[in-house]
Amino acid sequence: MSSNIYDMVLLRLGSEITVKGKNRAKFERLLAEHVRRALRPYSNAVVKQTYGRLYVELNGHPYEDIAAALRDVFGLVSFSPVKRAEVDLESIQRTALEVFQANKQRKDTFKVTVKRGWKQFPYNSIEMNHLVASYVLRATPELKVDVHHPQVELQVDIQQGGAYIYCDVDKGAGGFPYGANGKGLLLLSGGIDSPVAGWLGMRKGLQLEAVHFHSYPFTSEQAKEKVVTLAKRLLYYTDGKLKLHLVPFTDIQTSFAQSGQERLIITLMRRAMLRITEKIAKREHAHAIVTGDSLGQVASQTLGSMNVIGRVTSLPILRPLVMMDKIDIIQLSERIGTYETSILPYEDCCTLFVPKSPTTNPNLEIVEATEASIDNLDAMIEQAVKNTVTVVLRSEDEAKPAINSDEDRWF
Repeated sequence: MSSNIYDMVLLRLGSEITVKGKNRAKFERLLAEHVRRALRPYSNAVVKQTYGRLYVELNGHPYEDIAAALRDVFGLVSFSPVKRAEVDLESIQRTALEVFQANKQRKDTFKVTVKRGWKQFPYNSIEMNHLVASYVLRATPELKVDVHHPQVELQVDIQQGGAYIYCDVDKGAGGFPYGANGKGLLLLSGGIDSPVAGWLGMRKGLQLEAVHFHSYPFTSEQAKEKVVTLAKRLLYYTDGKLKLHLVPFTDIQTSFAQSGQERLIITLMRRAMLRITEKIAKREHAHAIVTGDSLGQVASQTLGSMNVIGRVTSLPILRPLVMMDKIDIIQLSERIGTYETSILPYEDCCTLFVPKSPTTNPNLEIVEATEASIDNLDAMIEQAVKNTVTVVLRSEDEAKPAINSDEDRWF
């Protein structure tokens, strides 16, 4: 496809956004802000809203460069390179043929779809479909019209200020603009699952802060740096800032190991983590906890375990991976650029003191009785919150993560 004929890029919001009524303006504003951030390296590209649509004026930048920057902007379901024509029949016909010939697809069959947003234009949509299609056919007589299954659909959007013409449609990340649906805290381990859960939460419009539990000296400095690296990967998809809360967990974990309830250690740990995270959430004005739980994957992720673990917090627990298979999670982690870091062999606190046979169906009364028997557990939880170190990661100096090819994208 020759990219130098295009003037603009037409941006499309997801269908979930377009039905939001009065909130649509907020989503559009957020999306425009995130698009501007993504296009900062391209100083001449201008985001413009006109006639109820969102465009990027290329101003000399190659479309391919702009498209690469747009593909990971949440809330953007698709986008198209557009050439603007004057609002007269001959200009529209000439431009339509030029755009059609630049189209990257095979061209054996086509159709024309005209939308007449400006009702004062002298021809209606049906007439324009015929007038544009016949002009293209005269120039390319080998073509055939197929209105049901065309290989190329040539689209013309006629507005008062211009006619916007395009064929190609590139897929975006979809979802909601980052931050459109409130704030949550992500339990970020060093494994494969939690970064993917974070990405999916962000894609649904959550502003995220990450919480990581470490048990120094049982966990190494390398394990902490691994988590920082994962957080920096996720930082790319944010509004330019990501808080990472590093929680000391050694005393609490050691107390559980000495409780005499070896099979319940994972359950006890996860409940304590949620209690701490809830307190951090209150301080940070977050309203949900995001985890990488996948149903049945490990002992703490059976339905019985998740039930007992989740009862310790009043905040909603969001589990984006709960119904996903491991192979699907791995494939998505590869596509978003976290997999290679996640598989580095540095243990986190969740892999310490793991019993040989952890319970998969813990009894809530026994769990609560065990917690009550541990001296100063509430005080240790308060101390862990107090001693939490918060690192603010910013994107100014961060390079874009290595994202795999967009072919066969998951979303």
